[in-house]
Amino acid sequence: MKIFSGTSNEPLARAICEYNGMELGKCVVSSFPDGETFVKIEENVRGEDVFVVQSTSPPTNHHLMEMFIMMDAVRRASASRITAVMPFYGYARQDRKDQPRVPITAKLVANLLVAAGAHRILTMDLHAQQIQGFFDIPVDHLYAAPVMYEYIKKKKMQDMVVVSPDVGGLKMAHAYSQVLEAGLAIVAKRRKNALEVESMTVIGDIRGKNVLMVDDLTETAGTLTSAATLLKKKGAKKILACVSHAILNDIGIERLRKSSIDELITTDTVLRPAIDGLKIVTLSVAGLLGEAIKRIHSNSSVTSLFEFKGGRTS
Repeated sequence: MKIFSGTSNEPLARAICEYNGMELGKCVVSSFPDGETFVKIEENVRGEDVFVVQSTSPPTNHHLMEMFIMMDAVRRASASRITAVMPFYGYARQDRKDQPRVPITAKLVANLLVAAGAHRILTMDLHAQQIQGFFDIPVDHLYAAPVMYEYIKKKKMQDMVVVSPDVGGLKMAHAYSQVLEAGLAIVAKRRKNALEVESMTVIGDIRGKNVLMVDDLTETAGTLTSAATLLKKKGAKKILACVSHAILNDIGIERLRKSSIDELITTDTVLRPAIDGLKIVTLSVAGLLGEAIKRIHSNSSVTSLFEFKGGRTS
């Protein structure tokens, strides 16, 4: 077994290797003067079970192309099996035709991964679970929930309500509420455009309660911050936000600084520099991914990684 990393999240790849007691595979990933990506695998992979770790965080297209080129290099070097390890699967929001003449880019990326040489996919907290069906190869879909759950449980918060900041995340919020033995509420929203969201109403009782908002992804933080404002108006006490992938841009950082959110809990699926003036807790999913890689390699069951405290995470 060998694990290689692209440039999107090398610290996570190193942590995964450390969990499995092995060295990160040696490879050179650089660019030609015109921006083309060059990859050279610097060790023998003939007949090996190879895992390529790469999140499609910004610059998304660059990291995606880098992954395709790495897998092609490994395939041409006669690896026996290639697993694309994508802690964050980009383009997942474009999973259907919701208006005329638009692509289904999540399916296109799935096709490209297979064409580049992937034999299986390992990913975490997909924006839409049906994306697993876009692949004709095995997909192991993990959840960050067990890691989040351990951290939240230690806080011993009383009178907690789990809130989904939009209707689409209700299933995830319900799973958290079951495990944390907390109430459940939903914020109904209306999206004005890609950057702006308007929170309209809260369904459920949150007055005088501590609120945990859960979502899979935040970028501009519009959904989270507008929901937090509404929850505060409706009488919520402390507001925590729990997000698997925090790909924060400048707009999102500024919004969070001004928001009613007391703490943002996220994971290291995407590499993010330290941000001043924000209470962000980053939990590592290296152990979860490392264990999954170990089990995939030994053809063992990965199912138990989805399960904790007798329940499923979804």
